[in-house]
Amino acid sequence: MNKANDKRWARRLICSRTGEPGELDQPAFLSPAGAPWLVEYELDPSAGEGWKRSLAHRGWSLWRYRELLPIADFASRIDLGEGATPLIPLRRSAPAGVEVLIKEETGNPTGSFKARGLSLAVNRARELGAPGVELTSAGNAALAMSAYAAAAGLPARVAMPEDTPATVPERCRQLGAEVLTRPGTLIDAGAHLATLGGGYWNLSTLKEPYRVEGKKTMGLELAEQLGWELPDWIVYPTGGGTGIVGMHKAFAELEALGLLSSKRPRFVVVQMAGCAPLVRAFERGEESAEPWANADTRVWGLRVPKAIGDFLVLRALRETAGTAVAVEEAKLPEVTARMARSEGLRLGPEGAACMVALEELAAAGTISEGERVVLFQTGDPANYG
Repeated sequence: MNKANDKRWARRLICSRTGEPGELDQPAFLSPAGAPWLVEYELDPSAGEGWKRSLAHRGWSLWRYRELLPIADFASRIDLGEGATPLIPLRRSAPAGVEVLIKEETGNPTGSFKARGLSLAVNRARELGAPGVELTSAGNAALAMSAYAAAAGLPARVAMPEDTPATVPERCRQLGAEVLTRPGTLIDAGAHLATLGGGYWNLSTLKEPYRVEGKKTMGLELAEQLGWELPDWIVYPTGGGTGIVGMHKAFAELEALGLLSSKRPRFVVVQMAGCAPLVRAFERGEESAEPWANADTRVWGLRVPKAIGDFLVLRALRETAGTAVAVEEAKLPEVTARMARSEGLRLGPEGAACMVALEELAAAGTISEGERVVLFQTGDPANYG
């Protein structure tokens, strides 16, 4: 390994279920308890203000937060320009009296927020000696991993349901990845992937520690963009839930640095009515989510019948007094068309689902006048043809 970054504050891994420690600079997948590992940092409150001031002199990308990232050799990183996405205020479409800001993630490499997590995951796989990388995906994650693996010079393999729109496997192959398709859902594709050899490292959601570190930069950016005052609500389209886990972690780290109070945004998990395991578990008061049988949605990024980090997402919802909403797919086309006409925004289906959820929560009085809401638009609809 190259010389370590002397500004790295990362110190070790921690099992998210048991608190058991693990080695930071060794290959890591799931903990002995079968749970995701999370990166733990040494955070000194006296360093927070100086770190915040240093941001003014750095380039606007996710790498501006390098001390809060686990990369060992910062100078040799693979960087395709990830992060640094805008917050766009809604001018005509927000519920009455509610300030709504769209976190527009489609400017990331390969057109989605998946670039953040896969950037960190592939960089760390490269640093730690992976012979190749693989994952299961219905679209955006496959595109992102394929791109970063190509840039890193690593072989890549992606497994996806056979009904994934043809543009996705075609683009993955253009990026040099091997593409495997299987009938069924991501669970079926993952089961097939697990039978293959080659020693490739599996970078699927929360099966390694570093995608969540890339996704947490959405929370770091939000805090900085909003002048270190967090919004009242974050409305987030949720498949595997890495983004909610990551942002919740980011806010806790900023608090440990003395830059935020203990007040947290209330998270809203948004899923589709045809595949809503986290919504069902939240409504039942359960600590984990049973797999969703016969998942039925064409919103590919939300067709995730089972999330390995389900207990972490549900914990974040309860710790922030958040909620979970299942959206009817038939409502998306009208919202998509209306947002294009009234705001000039071309929402993907996941972003449109969040807008439906926002309107329903405002109509029910859950989200109130005078509150500030950040809604995530996570992927470019052009990725699916």
